[in-house]
Amino acid sequence: MTGNEQTTTVGQLPAQSSEGSRAPEALTRLVWALWIVSVGVLGLRLWTDQTWELPGLLAVDGLTVVMWTTVTFFSGIVHSYSRRYMAGSEVIDRFFGRVFAFTLIVMALVAADNLLLFGAAWLAMGLVMASLIGTVEGWPQAQAAAALARRYFLASSALLAVALAALWVHTGATTVSGIAAALGDSSLIVLVAASALVLAAMVQSALLPFHTWLLSSMTAPTPASALMHAGFVNAGGILLVRFAPVVTVDATVMLVIVLAGAASALGGKLLKLVQTDVKGKLGCSTVGQMGFMLMQAGLGFFAAAVTHLILHGFYKAYQFLASGEQVEHTSPTKSKAAGSTGVGGLAVITATGLVGGALFAFLTGKGTKLGSGLLLTFVVVLTVLHATREIVTHTSAPATIRYGGVPLVALPAIAIYAGFYHVIEGLLAGLPAVGYQAELTPFHGLLAAAFLAVYLAIETGVYKHSQRLYVALLNASQPPSQTLLTSTEDYNEY
Repeated sequence: MTGNEQTTTVGQLPAQSSEGSRAPEALTRLVWALWIVSVGVLGLRLWTDQTWELPGLLAVDGLTVVMWTTVTFFSGIVHSYSRRYMAGSEVIDRFFGRVFAFTLIVMALVAADNLLLFGAAWLAMGLVMASLIGTVEGWPQAQAAAALARRYFLASSALLAVALAALWVHTGATTVSGIAAALGDSSLIVLVAASALVLAAMVQSALLPFHTWLLSSMTAPTPASALMHAGFVNAGGILLVRFAPVVTVDATVMLVIVLAGAASALGGKLLKLVQTDVKGKLGCSTVGQMGFMLMQAGLGFFAAAVTHLILHGFYKAYQFLASGEQVEHTSPTKSKAAGSTGVGGLAVITATGLVGGALFAFLTGKGTKLGSGLLLTFVVVLTVLHATREIVTHTSAPATIRYGGVPLVALPAIAIYAGFYHVIEGLLAGLPAVGYQAELTPFHGLLAAAFLAVYLAIETGVYKHSQRLYVALLNASQPPSQTLLTSTEDYNEY
């Protein structure tokens, strides 16, 4: 079979016949019903500020309701998209069953108060996602990617089990809330538990050096990839928020989280630079974004971490589901160099970045005084500078429109983010230790210098002159060979 022997058409969804399965339609309707219920529970939570509990088993608090609403919305989009994407597949019922099961498991995870239930949900979540990666059973590369992911997820579950067992031995509590109340001061066993929690979060969120499973998972159906990048990888952030009293008990642990997050934030950005395919770029982007999420948690800004993972989820779900539109068959041409910004463009870029950072600090309260918020605000300034420069230099609109329009887009976007952040901060207000603020240290200053160095290297193109760096980044972004597709015939077959 070759790609030239068939044409692709897009039409109406197949009519439901009496012999055909009704599972896709039924599960799609059901997951949207769950979203409506979740929105109602979220509204009730905002109105009453109550927490509903099934003592010793479940606790529906602010984090639970916001994640229920987010997860069911993403799942609803994936279910709806998959009805066309998977139409005609022999495994469509199995695929829909797994996606719906994944949704229910995540809902159970974010509501679980019992340690055994939390650990079981974490394990089940990983196993179901691994099965989604290997949806096509006759595809050796898909099965190899699923097996690799399963090993990583089992390791993550084992690390979580070590942490939960250590906390149970130390406190005698069998619930997450009970651990928070009985934890006490730092000790060796608490540090062991905190270290295991951080490693489990890093594996699940695909931080460096555990990113291989994510970059190997491109054999998953596109809607499964969207669910993975928009929901599954966020589990690391949720884990740290749930067990904030454990990881904040020692400042060294928080510094380690910041270091691990910053390494992935910078590494993911650099790995993305050498990618040539759409999904590869998105995968490396996720590695970087998840690193930034954990970095925010390490700075003590747990509400900012949850805000980031939700907004990133919306963005990345859209990017994956629309990835097919970015594929264009053209003849190779010389790439156009970025246009020169000139003095006016440089002034607009610099002013937008600085004003954006100041607006972020003013609206969120991060960076307005001496503390770890200064590092977060500094990274925001660099992010706005980079985004502004990309728009100014790669947009074909007249210079007047580009220079005048960029601030009108960037600054309101920051204001919208700040508003969303305050809503999340209010929902998490009752959780233990989420108000922790890390102290500013020389270590944070070194991180700021590292971010600035990478930013300048990217913006000036200096990194392009090092063949060693290119080879190192290319090697670091390569998944195991058994998970790679080397022939387009494999795509056509499945």
